[in-house]
Amino acid sequence: MLAGQIVRKGKIELVNVPEPELSPRGSGEIIFQPELCCLCGSDLPYFDEDKPKYPLDLGHSLHEMVGTVVAANGKRFRPGDKVLAVPVEQRGLFQRFRVSEERAIPLSPRRPPEEVLMAQPLGTVIFALKKIPGLIDLDVAIVGQGPIGQMFCAALRNAGAREIIAIDLLESRLRMSPRMGATAVIDSSREDPAARVAQLTGGAMADVVVEAVGHRRQALNLCIDLCRTGGRILSFGVPPETIDGLRWRDLFFKNIAVHTSINPDFARDFPLAMRWIVEGRIDLAPLLTHRYPLREIQTAFETFRDRRDGALKVLVDFQK
Repeated sequence: MLAGQIVRKGKIELVNVPEPELSPRGSGEIIFQPELCCLCGSDLPYFDEDKPKYPLDLGHSLHEMVGTVVAANGKRFRPGDKVLAVPVEQRGLFQRFRVSEERAIPLSPRRPPEEVLMAQPLGTVIFALKKIPGLIDLDVAIVGQGPIGQMFCAALRNAGAREIIAIDLLESRLRMSPRMGATAVIDSSREDPAARVAQLTGGAMADVVVEAVGHRRQALNLCIDLCRTGGRILSFGVPPETIDGLRWRDLFFKNIAVHTSINPDFARDFPLAMRWIVEGRIDLAPLLTHRYPLREIQTAFETFRDRRDGALKVLVDFQK
């Protein structure tokens, strides 16, 4: 079978590897066969940043995926079951791999696979927003309008936020934001986002600021400017190991609370995201912009990295 391996910065190859097996005398595992996958911003650091040693571990990096259970030794699933599964440490770029049944949830047949696949990233957004209860009537600014930033717009609309202010440098992404729930958009390449947020909030600034920029650049200093005194910053974008130039003193004197978010609950967050999609509470289908077969995985990563042709969510089809 095939697996993906990054052999140098910006270069991924498909290589032959042995088939996975269930652990001897083990239990609670499945052999999962991905069928439809989606690239995430947290996959890009493996592809787009220099690493101390190449090639990287097999399977890095892919973790948003739906497919079929082909073998099982636990109680939750049987061969043939359709599931959403999340591999350990994002090492999921295999035609088949072994994973704990606790890292999978059943798929609903009521929506197409490409839509229910979005339950994985949406689940991470729901988990993050649970850290800030009582979103009804709050003014929220989202810095970054990639796929995750767009999902924050949609989830905040669902949660009852008053102002949902979408901020990005790319006009192409901001055109999608109102469709996802934004009440206002700010092109930070053309206007001062802090001045515009002040205008939109009557000078109070945002109650909550979401940092959803990702790994390429940190925007926490901007978030400090956008946040009201006593407000909250939700740091979601994958950060670098250290952040130079962070204006921590300004944050400190504004009494801003900072929340981080990682590792959603498989028993609660992903199933709830699945319900939102299946029940029509949220429509993420417009974010699905590109689709490639597995043999074109290199092009898929490049398209996602370079944001070609307005790329937001880039799908990889393992069945073609």
